[in-house]
Amino acid sequence: MKSLLRVLGAFLPALAAGPARAEPPPGLMLGSSWYPEQWPEERWDADLSRMQAAGLKLARIGEFAWSSIEPAEGRYTLDWMERAIAAARAHGIAVVIGTPTDAPPAWLTRSHPDTLRIDADGQRMEHGMRRQFSYSSATYRALCRDVVGQLARRFGHNPGVIAWQIDNEYTEDSFDPESRAQFHEWLRARYGSLGELNRRWGTAYWSEAYDAWDEIPMGTGRGNPGLMLDYKRFVTDTWRGFQKNQADVIRRYADPRQKITTNLGGLGWADRFNRRDVAADLDFISWDDYIGQGHLDPVRNGATDDLVRGWRRENFWVMELQPAFVDWAPISNALDPGETREVVWEDIGHGADAVAFWQWRSDLNGQEQYHGTLVGPDGEPVPLYAEAARTAAEMARAAAALAGSSPRSEVAILHDYDSRWAIDFHPQSTRYDQVGVLLDYYRGLRAAAQSVDIVDPRVRLEDYRLVAAPSLNVISKDVAARLEAYVRAGGHLVLGPRSGMKDAFNALNPERQPGPLAADLGGRVEQFYALLDDVPVSGEWGSGSATIWAEELSARAPDARVVLRYGAGNGWLDGRPAAVTRPLGRGTITYLGAVLDAPLMGSACAAWVRDAGAGGNTLAVPAGVEVCRRVGPAGEVFILLNHGSAPAHVGLREPLEDLLGGGAVREVGLPRHGVAVLLRRSAGAAPP
Repeated sequence: MKSLLRVLGAFLPALAAGPARAEPPPGLMLGSSWYPEQWPEERWDADLSRMQAAGLKLARIGEFAWSSIEPAEGRYTLDWMERAIAAARAHGIAVVIGTPTDAPPAWLTRSHPDTLRIDADGQRMEHGMRRQFSYSSATYRALCRDVVGQLARRFGHNPGVIAWQIDNEYTEDSFDPESRAQFHEWLRARYGSLGELNRRWGTAYWSEAYDAWDEIPMGTGRGNPGLMLDYKRFVTDTWRGFQKNQADVIRRYADPRQKITTNLGGLGWADRFNRRDVAADLDFISWDDYIGQGHLDPVRNGATDDLVRGWRRENFWVMELQPAFVDWAPISNALDPGETREVVWEDIGHGADAVAFWQWRSDLNGQEQYHGTLVGPDGEPVPLYAEAARTAAEMARAAAALAGSSPRSEVAILHDYDSRWAIDFHPQSTRYDQVGVLLDYYRGLRAAAQSVDIVDPRVRLEDYRLVAAPSLNVISKDVAARLEAYVRAGGHLVLGPRSGMKDAFNALNPERQPGPLAADLGGRVEQFYALLDDVPVSGEWGSGSATIWAEELSARAPDARVVLRYGAGNGWLDGRPAAVTRPLGRGTITYLGAVLDAPLMGSACAAWVRDAGAGGNTLAVPAGVEVCRRVGPAGEVFILLNHGSAPAHVGLREPLEDLLGGGAVREVGLPRHGVAVLLRRSAGAAPP
């Protein structure tokens, strides 16, 4: 009976409404993950005292502690967690409770084998790692709801707890019979009839037509494009349901001031599911910022921050940041002295309000023994501890000026999961790296405008002077209407290669690219080519090469203008248009059909920013220095980061307040990995 009640409870109606648009927990905070259950209690105070001495104000606990929270089914031991939260609070450290459902205990696997995940090859997972559960299992969701309910009832009003993290880094889908049945029900709800599904998926091809729902396969290999896109949407909805199952019970028992998040891992760009849609159901967003092998790539790391911020167009937290090194990269090298501080401040510059290291102290055993920490297994500081303490002290000095602030951008890049998946399923060229193409746009646009949002096509685009959409492969009629309205109202839209090939069902648009926007462009793509060799291009943005991918365009409307042409190359492209632009309403629409080399791409981006009238809030800085701008009640805060290999000097047009060094400055010297935080105070703003 108890097991039956667990299963039924997982699918009862929602116990609470969705999240209000509330501010996330206060801060500018530096913190760390801390695992008190792994250490004798007499050592806790020493650990917390060292955290406090370093200026850490945040600790995440509990997300891998299910066997310590519920050592046997239905028997809960929570007193140790209450003592840990109280001890942290006594040291001025706020707690985020992670729900422990990413690492189910051995008793659960033994007693409920039906909860185990099955991978795409048919292999059933076993206990001994983590994520061995099936995210669609009703039994597992009921067990999760029980343990989370116990935690929420006990700590939902605890003053030391400021937030909840649901699970940990959602990752693996499952191919067990229960998941397959749910997929078929999901399809039935979406299409209503097999006739409609067969029509939308074009199943006459290769005799794929289905006569029963359970005939429809579920896999990750190359298959029907409509099926594959819908499977990704199903995975997204299943993770949303898994998340909602826990969020509902927390919201039922917890104080509304305790906000709910999850740490979306996968280095930000993973696309196993639509992270923007999953983020929509939370109170605030967090992600896990890992560099792994090598050193900080400021363009990719900054763009990832902006991608995460774009999921809700709100500030975010970094719930896990590597302390110098990891233990899972091919070569788990350490970041340079000062480089971890540089990463923290870059995250803050792009919208992070809290950053937490993973983890505080080295595990004596377990699968991540060698991972970087702030103190060693003896509890004594490792070399990075002093750098973390310096960073925390700087954050404290800048906190008042940064309170309530966020990045402000006039330029946006569209990132669409449907389009990512559609190209992933059929890349046409192994050289076509979608994220790499997007980063080419980002690099050039950020150099010109110094602030770029990365957002979903469904957001309010009128906030931006310029919108670029590289690889927007799927353009539905609804998205096309939104983009057309944006341009007619005065926006400047740049469509990149492969845009507009597909509709919402991953079928080819009957119009040539850019599909439903071809009439607005007054031109179209005549043919696309995956390139073996580069092709020269030249025009209004300069001269260079098309590489990896090139499309032959035509200008058909009298006011459509060719702005870039191919030179002699593969024969098909010789002398043909590579980019077309056209005025439309009060704005312009441009289509660039080629992946350009870096110098030409930079010139093109600078021209787009200039023509759109964007980029008016920039600071003049030398190459290698990044400028991040956050705007809030105190004024404009500029975070300067020297990513170059040599010291840099920045001259300012006016005196700005140096929040880290004190006083007003007209020039700033930045050593390698150097950071400066400057304030242009708003008129009438009180000193922080």
